[in-house]
Amino acid sequence: MTRDQGSRPMFEVTVAPAQKAIEAEPAREPHAYEALVREIGEDGACEVREVFWSETCARLQSFRTLSLAQHRARIAREAHSLKSAAGTFGYVRLAALALRLERSAAELGDGEFRDLLDRMDAAYAAARAQEPQG
Repeated sequence: MTRDQGSRPMFEVTVAPAQKAIEAEPAREPHAYEALVREIGEDGACEVREVFWSETCARLQSFRTLSLAQHRARIAREAHSLKSAAGTFGYVRLAALALRLERSAAELGDGEFRDLLDRMDAAYAAARAQEPQG
């Protein structure tokens, strides 16, 4: 690992701004669902959103049952799918975190993986809390 002038690992210097950028993302883009309604109609959007919620809950739980050492490729694939689905529904922070998991699954340590999963769970809960009621 290379070090900067202050003898701190360069990795820490480059990751901290990226983490702050993700945390600065809104939990949910408020107009994403309305855009989907315009594309496929209210009934279709409602059905697809219900499937998204169900699959996302299952996927987030599934990550916690997978051994990082044995399932890195699967974790990356699942993160890719989650990233795409979350983006469709405007779950901006969750999509950004899923992208980070997708790109870093091959190098993550167990602690980093668990921390990222905690952040993904929190991002999902925050976005769900911002969903319109009804």
